[in-house]
Formats: sequence, structure tokens, C-alpha cells
Amino acid sequence: MLQILWNNRIQCAAILLFAIGFSTLLLHRNLMKKIIGMNIMDTAIYLFLTSIGYIRGRLAPILIDGVRGQENYVNPIPAGLVLTGIVVSVSVTAVMLALTLRLYRRYHTLNLDEIYMQAHEDDSDETDGAEEGQK
Repeated sequence: MLQILWNNRIQCAAILLFAIGFSTLLLHRNLMKKIIGMNIMDTAIYLFLTSIGYIRGRLAPILIDGVRGQENYVNPIPAGLVLTGIVVSVSVTAVMLALTLRLYRRYHTLNLDEIYMQAHEDDSDETDGAEEGQK
């Protein structure tokens, strides 16, 4: 059992990182901590894909010295998926940070519970004002 874990230590580290990120995403109420948890989860997925795509003793898929057999090279698809995922992850993180900044400027807090409470108060104030205007 320990030998299997040792042989797959990178995949185990990726699973552990994903669990840490997921628990951070679920358990914390602070929006910045949730964004950090999401980024940890992304990193874990990239580590897992990279470790699956790597084959010991093989080369990058670049023709060297006329060697053309595919058994000499690693599969380039996982690396392409990781690069695409990184680009998407950076974009999503930027949008999340921008929305978090807007929420902070409006509610002066990053705690989701306080934001929910203040938003509910704002909605009830608007509803009361609309009912008084109709009378």
C-alpha cells in the first residue's frame, strides 16, 4: 500500500491540494479566501494532468535526430490542456477579483453573510419605498 502511494505521490499531492482548495471554498465566508481556494483547486488539476501526461524516459514531441517513432515521445495533449486551463483560470480569477472589488466598494465587507444581510436590507427598503409611492 505504501509503495503504491509512493509511486503515485504526485497524483496523491494533487488530490490533497484539490481537497484543501475545495474545503477552503466551502468553509470560509471571506470572498478572497474563496478565490484562493478556487486557485488552489485549479493548480491541483493542472498538477494532476501534467503528472498523468508525463512518461519517464520519453522526450517532448519535437523531432530530434530524425527519430519519428511515437513510442519515443510523450503525449502533447495534456500539456495543451494545462496551458489552455491556465489561460482560462487567469481570466476567471480576474473577473472574480473585479466582482469582489465591486462588492467591497458597495458593502464595505468581504464576508458573504454580511453582504447577504445588507443586500436583503437594501431590497426590503426598496420594496417599502415602492409600496409607499403607490399609496
